[in-house]
Amino acid sequence: MNKSVLEKVIDGIKPVSQKWIDKAYERLDSLTKPKKSLGYLEELAAKYVAIREEAKPVIGGKRVFVFVGDHKVVEEGVSAYPAEVTRLMVLNFVGGGAAINVLARRAGAEVEVIDIGMAEDPGESPGLIRKNVKCGAANIAKGPAMTIEEAEKAVKVGMERAAKAADDGVTVVVTGDMGIGNTTPAAALYAAYLGLPPSQLVGPGTGLDPEGVIHKVKVVERALDINRSMCNGPLETLAALGGLEIAGICGLCLGAASRRMAIAVDGFISTAGALAAMQLCPAAKDYMFFAHQSAEPGHRRFFESEGLRPVLDLGMRLGEGTGAVIALQILEDAVAIYNEMATFADAGITPGA
Repeated sequence: MNKSVLEKVIDGIKPVSQKWIDKAYERLDSLTKPKKSLGYLEELAAKYVAIREEAKPVIGGKRVFVFVGDHKVVEEGVSAYPAEVTRLMVLNFVGGGAAINVLARRAGAEVEVIDIGMAEDPGESPGLIRKNVKCGAANIAKGPAMTIEEAEKAVKVGMERAAKAADDGVTVVVTGDMGIGNTTPAAALYAAYLGLPPSQLVGPGTGLDPEGVIHKVKVVERALDINRSMCNGPLETLAALGGLEIAGICGLCLGAASRRMAIAVDGFISTAGALAAMQLCPAAKDYMFFAHQSAEPGHRRFFESEGLRPVLDLGMRLGEGTGAVIALQILEDAVAIYNEMATFADAGITPGA
């Protein structure tokens, strides 16, 4: 039987080599500093060396992928903003005026904006990549967000963007998202994948008051209940509870890992996509740098559940890839230390002498 594109990409993802991590620490321990004195920076550098499998890896091209999708679950009153804001923000992205544009310019990263599931046709928008799979995910409080075929098609869009980035010389991809209402499907995915109650995962999103959060918990609980029979595998769960932009991020993570690119994962929404990728292929986690801990409460529960550490905790909850681009600059610092700092031998110093 012929394998699907998704299966072929997953088969191409191998865990990073402990040999390369050990080799990286040999160099780090030889640099002119006490061992491990640069803390988490050294861990970041060693992981990047192992991902790239190069003695002195460089960070080449850097590209942010803002996947855009709408969610009909906003009909349930789960967002403080109307769905129309998605289209307006897309115009802001392609015009270069959003927070991600500012931060990406500072980091020297390109920004791709991909319509993977917008409900409205944005019209002529130079700079917008049109890969629309479906005009908005269906209302998960009433049934599945997508069919299995639609979810797989959205994942494939992400994988294709990763492949193109690798061919263009990109070595670090940054996940980003835009979609009013998308913290609701993200919370539902965390609940399904991690086996945690929605009450521990649901937060204010775009700014709900406490009563709004309680209502949102009930909507997520309803979504889990009504779609329970569909959630019998990672892809099936993504189709039932997710969003098109979340599926695109999942595909980007899988595609990047298969091409040995590092992945800077943004906040709550992006991590839902990364978690879907991890469920489909556990080895994909080896290629991910979780950039920051979102102010959304469910994000902290994810890190606790998975035993992972975010690079930053700045109380951010904007999405777009903003936290990941900030963390990207720290990763660059870690790699520069690894590559450029003198060793004790270079400096003619005998440690402990």
